[in-house]
Amino acid sequence: MGQNHARIYSELGNLTGVYDALPESAQKVAKRLGTTAYGSVEALLVDVDAVSICTPTTNHFEVAREAIRRGRAALVEKPFTGEELEARALCELAEEKEVTLASGFVERFNPVVEATKKLLAAGKMGQLVAIGSRRVSSFPFRVRDVGVIKDLAIHDIDVIRYMTGQEVLSVCALGGRMNGLRYEDHANLLMRMSEGVNATIEVNWLTPMKVRTVAMTCSSGFALMDYTDQSLEFASAKAGELDITNLSQVPMELNTQHLFVKKEEPLKRELEAFLKAAEANEKAAVDGWDALANIKVCNCALRSLTDGMIVEVANAKERLLEESLEQAIESTDSMLMLRR
Repeated sequence: MGQNHARIYSELGNLTGVYDALPESAQKVAKRLGTTAYGSVEALLVDVDAVSICTPTTNHFEVAREAIRRGRAALVEKPFTGEELEARALCELAEEKEVTLASGFVERFNPVVEATKKLLAAGKMGQLVAIGSRRVSSFPFRVRDVGVIKDLAIHDIDVIRYMTGQEVLSVCALGGRMNGLRYEDHANLLMRMSEGVNATIEVNWLTPMKVRTVAMTCSSGFALMDYTDQSLEFASAKAGELDITNLSQVPMELNTQHLFVKKEEPLKRELEAFLKAAEANEKAAVDGWDALANIKVCNCALRSLTDGMIVEVANAKERLLEESLEQAIESTDSMLMLRR
């Protein structure tokens, strides 16, 4: 993913250099794009005003914190930090330092998502009743440190929050591991939104073909959005005059509309928005607080997957405080043992 960021920054004329933990990888990209391969994160941060952080998730927090401390705008790829305490810490630090902090939820910048959001907001499809996404494919060998919920479902959690304008109140998850992986490779999430919309998400690494769709049941019809094709299909029906002598045939007038937006690369739109916000020192379109909300839902889904129960996201803050207290107690106990 970092190579894609570097390519687009180069196309935009904003690429200063790259760093990778594997020097040969950085040098290869730098040579291809005609830029500098830095020997350390610290050296890179000296020369830039903004940075994309596309390292493995486990390294996101440390690198982002260092960037923000130095006053550099940062875009942290999804799933951001993966952990709530660290995500909150980055958000608070960015506000303290007055630095732009963006999170890499690229589907927000898919032109068809933006177009569908506008249609829903304008009431063109009636009232949204239920929304369901399907994001399935074969196993991506790039993934090492998270399962499908934090790698795939987090995208749809973000899009559903964005398109509905509602927050997730509770989540129930089913799934597991079919291929002996450390993390879950398939999951189905059922979410209750804050204003009554029902939402479902299906994700897996078991399907031989790649599917990226969102289905929406609305009071005026049914819509199907395709991330890959960047298309939207909306179908509505109107009942004709009923012949009571022939109830086996109910005349229906089906009307299907197809919307095709101007195709654009979502990642390019995302990075352009990030650079614009960073230059103006403004809040990012999708910021760290959005990432924190998405992470909360993911963690609740993982808890539901383990405990086999519905988990209230509204209570996530209380759970977070309890976990923080438990960590502090464990740390104190460890210190006491060392002193003894």
